[in-house]
Amino acid sequence: MKVLACDGIHEDGLNLFRDAGWEVEIAPEPIKDPEVLADTLADFDAVLVRSATKVPASALARAAKLKVIGRAGAGVDTIDVDAATARGIAVMNAPDGNTLAAAEHAISLLFALARHIPRADAGMKAGEWPKAGLTGFELEGKKLGVIGLGRIGGTVARKAAGIGMEVAAHDPFLPAGAAAKGSVPLKSLDELLAWADIVTLHIPRTKDTTHLLSEARMRSMKKGAYLINAARGGLVDEAALLALLDEGHLAGAALDTFATEPLQAESPLRAHPRLILTPHLGASTSEAQQAVSTILARQIIDFTATGAVAGCVNLPPLTAEAAREVGPWMPLMSALGRLAARLVPAPTRLHVTYAGRTEGLDTRPLTRLLVAALMGTASGRVTPVNALHEAAARGLTVAETVGGDGDGFDRLLRVRIENGDRAREVEATLHRGPRVVRLDGVEIEFDPLAPVLLMRNEDRPGMIGTVGSKLGTAGVNIVNFALGAAGDGQARAAITVDRAVSDAELVELRAIPGVLSLHQV
Repeated sequence: MKVLACDGIHEDGLNLFRDAGWEVEIAPEPIKDPEVLADTLADFDAVLVRSATKVPASALARAAKLKVIGRAGAGVDTIDVDAATARGIAVMNAPDGNTLAAAEHAISLLFALARHIPRADAGMKAGEWPKAGLTGFELEGKKLGVIGLGRIGGTVARKAAGIGMEVAAHDPFLPAGAAAKGSVPLKSLDELLAWADIVTLHIPRTKDTTHLLSEARMRSMKKGAYLINAARGGLVDEAALLALLDEGHLAGAALDTFATEPLQAESPLRAHPRLILTPHLGASTSEAQQAVSTILARQIIDFTATGAVAGCVNLPPLTAEAAREVGPWMPLMSALGRLAARLVPAPTRLHVTYAGRTEGLDTRPLTRLLVAALMGTASGRVTPVNALHEAAARGLTVAETVGGDGDGFDRLLRVRIENGDRAREVEATLHRGPRVVRLDGVEIEFDPLAPVLLMRNEDRPGMIGTVGSKLGTAGVNIVNFALGAAGDGQARAAITVDRAVSDAELVELRAIPGVLSLHQV
């Protein structure tokens, strides 16, 4: 495995990759050209980025080996997650690692606004004594409105309450009428903006939150209120913010993130006296960078080694314990997907039933793996990440049932594939290893992970001998010959062989009188 580390990823995380046997390559500087990034990623299994290296769809065009994009931090708005998902690439982040750093930076901006610290410092260093005009205000008793009450927003709220501020919040990702989170009362956005003396933002940037604080919304804030954005650039209409600062409607603001980063040298934001600017420092502490790098490294290593899913924005979570539970089923699911594709080409419906003892079994990764193997035999790169997306795009309906009679087995898996009037069904279990136990209702047992010929033939004497003789003449050894009568004058056979059978040999086998169909899996 090879991983590319961009944007100064902490060595502690990179050392975890090295200890796990990965080859680590460090980009000497952020890769800002998508074409250059596309060429670079062609040779890597994983890439680690912070905010400087952006990963648009065009950067993934030639990333045939890429399995994971890791964001050393919380926000993934610099990564085209939809494009990554469509290509079967997992996108992981480490939102917990920088929580404290980001929250403390917002609090530091709060104090800097209240006491005009940057202007006072700049004046002193310029040889002035700038006391006049820098009268500040006390934070105790002031009303802080927190937009976004997740990990970072919740920590900001707790710390602000600790210095005596009155705190309320709005969270656009909580359903209307949701109960207050802890001791922080929730308000609608309009109520919060009209109520707060200071507003601080702690939400991701999405199409719905871009310019959440528009000119109209900022104008609805109290006259003389303050604004802090240490979350993501683009949440605030920057031109409108400047206008409201010029008018005096807002008394001041502090920004750590910007719509375009790095902030252009000629940006009018740089010159405003009541605007405090920092260059996206929210997560820039040594502790946070160490934490996010190690968290991300462990997530990626576990994901590629065991299938455990943590911190992934485009796959359902799967704990290491749950991964161990489903792990033995994974080779079987892949084999059954390939088998299903042989039985019914271009299927339109797939129904997977997990019967018997199902407690503790997370079926989501198993169904995704089955669909990926089924779809992957046709064309394109299909992984559990994009399996359901590809299924929908190709007109395959996927249904799942959990529970029901295991028919004597501890756990029994039923896979039914259909295309119009054509339907086939396979039943399998892990009893005595991965085993298919029925094919189209006929009891027939074979190992789906081994090379196997599936045959439908007339149920009459001599078929086993004729087929076996033909294989023997071709130098193919039969490991196991399982035969079951279907009761309609036909039989089903699974012939496990010691090597793949050539196309020419398949043609000869299919020409045997009484052989109705024969597929190699």
